[in-house]
Amino acid sequence: MTPVALTVAGSDPSGGAGIQADVKTFSALGVYGTAVLTALTAQNTRGVTGVHPVPAAFVAQQIGTLLDDVTVHATKTGMLGTADVVHAVAAALAGRAAGPVVVDPVMVATSGDRLVDEDAIAAVRDALLPVADLITPNVPEAAALLDVPPAATADELPAQARALLELGPRAVLLKGGHLGGADSVDVLATPAGVLTTVRPRISTRATHGTGCTLSSAIAALLARRRAGSVDVSVEVADWTPVVEGARDYLQVALAGGAALGVGSGHGPVHHFAGIWGG
Repeated sequence: MTPVALTVAGSDPSGGAGIQADVKTFSALGVYGTAVLTALTAQNTRGVTGVHPVPAAFVAQQIGTLLDDVTVHATKTGMLGTADVVHAVAAALAGRAAGPVVVDPVMVATSGDRLVDEDAIAAVRDALLPVADLITPNVPEAAALLDVPPAATADELPAQARALLELGPRAVLLKGGHLGGADSVDVLATPAGVLTTVRPRISTRATHGTGCTLSSAIAALLARRRAGSVDVSVEVADWTPVVEGARDYLQVALAGGAALGVGSGHGPVHHFAGIWGG
């Protein structure tokens, strides 16, 4: 069976983030990609100049129409934008018809531009996190969801990851890339415990779409696992191999990004590094 993944997210005209990054990632990892659009953005590698939301009812219609026909093995959500859209997406995915749900709670672009309104943060916390099998916030997003100051050191990440777990998701991957330093520290929290992993930081300006790419890589690997298994349960017993496989993919994409030479700001990662040259 062909593995199929779904992204529910916004569009990035520059192709480095949003649904464009997600579908590229799905394809690079051997997964058929489907997409439901939540917003149009006007953006490039230097920043975001505008956001045009898709009405919540039409987002829900897109999901419902897709699932009426296509078997989806895993789903990721990205930029949802408004509280109405968050509630519509949470309701549409609650029955798990679209497989395990990976939530990337996109709130701030790499450029620093705010991508959601205030009410949407509360809606993500109250409605979407309880539907999520895994959430992948970065440091500022974790702070917004918990309504606390952002972590200043890696030592603060495990406690915040555990606090996020108490909000309802089945697992939390708290990304520490915003902390800087020679290493990149991520914390994976599940009911079984907390695992901290450290990888050398890649020195590059080609970081546009890193969060989108990581969460969509996780969804792709989940889709491959479910499509090739007689066990179609959405429950994931061990997140570590899926998360580490996605981080392996992102590491290669980050290392190859500079060779693309796209844009004059924070260029995109190379989703097809190792498949075709940049």
